[in-house]
Amino acid sequence: MSQVKLTIVYYSSTGTNYQMALAAKAAAEAAGAEVRLRKVAELAPDAAIDSNPAWRAHVNATRDVPVVSPADMEWANAYLFGTPTRYGNVASQMKQFIDTLSGLWLRGSLSNKPVAAFTSAMNVHGGQESTLLALYHTFYHWGSIIVPPGYTDPAFYAAGGNPYGVSATADPQQPEVAEATLEAVRVMTRRLVQVAGWLLKGQAA
Repeated sequence: MSQVKLTIVYYSSTGTNYQMALAAKAAAEAAGAEVRLRKVAELAPDAAIDSNPAWRAHVNATRDVPVVSPADMEWANAYLFGTPTRYGNVASQMKQFIDTLSGLWLRGSLSNKPVAAFTSAMNVHGGQESTLLALYHTFYHWGSIIVPPGYTDPAFYAAGGNPYGVSATADPQQPEVAEATLEAVRVMTRRLVQVAGWLLKGQAA
């Protein structure tokens, strides 16, 4: 059976989604997947970044994380996306990358691949679910196989019970993501890798 090849695509301004992406990477590799961890390009001007010391610090700390390219999407047979909430929607940095993928979409190179997602917001009702659903609109167009967490494991209840994807409530005074949330990310990622493996096995039969 072919190996699961997972591309994790994330955007993070101050580090919340980056922490979740790292937890996902470790879980996927432990489950036997080959993983590419990729950030989307930062579009914000330096003046905006410098207005928030945590934002500037995170940009500097993650300089060595590769920027995602369409080639990373073509290489993978499964995807995991992470984006913070921006007014109940996907961050513009993530949307800009997605909008570069029309060539792959037209060739069908994004279809029939399992995908899941995670997000964060400063408030419990700050648009976490709507952000995930907005991201899934894109996946519908791609012909993806969406693998939401649902309520398939107690870890998802412990992290707040979002059935659409794992979501973190970010606290500027507490930059570390809660362990319950990170564990939910790990469980969701293992589930994604498992489903991807089932699909590969079925395709090879």
